[in-house]
Amino acid sequence: MSIPKAIFVLLFLSFAFLTKAQSDTANIKSYAEQVMIRVNLDTNIESYTFSEGEYKDAEKTVFSINNKVKTSLSVDYKIISATLSFAPKFLQGNDSGALKGSSSYTDFSFRLFPKRFIQTFYYKNVRGFYLENMKDLFPQWQEGRDPYLQFPDLRVQSFGGSTSYILNKNFSAKSIYTQGEWQKNSSGSWVPFLDYDLTIFRNKTEGIKSKEFQYKIGGNIGYFYNWVLGKNINISPFLALGLGGKFSSYRNIENGGVKENAQYLTIRMEGGLHIGYNTDRFLFGGKMNFSAYAYDQKNNQTVENSNLYGLLYIGYRFAPPKVVKNTYDKIQKKIPVL
Repeated sequence: MSIPKAIFVLLFLSFAFLTKAQSDTANIKSYAEQVMIRVNLDTNIESYTFSEGEYKDAEKTVFSINNKVKTSLSVDYKIISATLSFAPKFLQGNDSGALKGSSSYTDFSFRLFPKRFIQTFYYKNVRGFYLENMKDLFPQWQEGRDPYLQFPDLRVQSFGGSTSYILNKNFSAKSIYTQGEWQKNSSGSWVPFLDYDLTIFRNKTEGIKSKEFQYKIGGNIGYFYNWVLGKNINISPFLALGLGGKFSSYRNIENGGVKENAQYLTIRMEGGLHIGYNTDRFLFGGKMNFSAYAYDQKNNQTVENSNLYGLLYIGYRFAPPKVVKNTYDKIQKKIPVL
């Protein structure tokens, strides 16, 4: 699995912070009684890499989306956090359809924080890919002059989630994930979690439609550390590793093609570094995250999916309108976990 040099730098910083003792105590300030709105801007680099052959001589094909920048709006109240993301065409880097084709990106995530659990659900819809490494496969191809090989009908839909548990009760996960709390003293925690998703690939080539279903489930262990600098600044690295299973079902829709099933062992790595500034009303900061997983197919073919991005956010907290508070209180009576 190839990882950019920037990730190795990130890993070095992460391990430097992780050496701090987990026994530090923490006083946590909660903003659960306030509504928080955040605006995020991030560079979303999502790609699928297929490698065929032995490692040194492997021939790779890399499929990427054209949209490189997305924006999102997050709303938090009590233990609920919801985020809607999309890639607007007016942002620079999202409109080079002549050479790379047109891509669309939308995702919605919903996160709950019941006590020391973190429950996440998400939906993602991506459409329109291009072959990124044209020069490797077609030596005569000239960047900036020749168009990329495009797959406008290739669509990837994902429905998934994760369930996490914070082992250290003095560690605030919300101060890193959503900035819904502020941790006054440095502290860290091991976090075991399960991730699971259903991904549907659809494509149409020369009039022939195809569809593939992929189911993934994995067990992971990660370490998060929240290093607090003064009253308003925190630096929070994390790193997680995991193993899991992937189950695939593929069929050509046209002419009732034969159904093929396959199972794979998957390897996953993810990590990140968050730097934030927080006050009782205003907050802003940045993040650098990466995730990557790989699995081997038959005939020496390896498939990798990687996602590397930086994110900037700015947020504001305010007292909830009465209609929001009253509605939440009514729902909480029926669903006590909220």
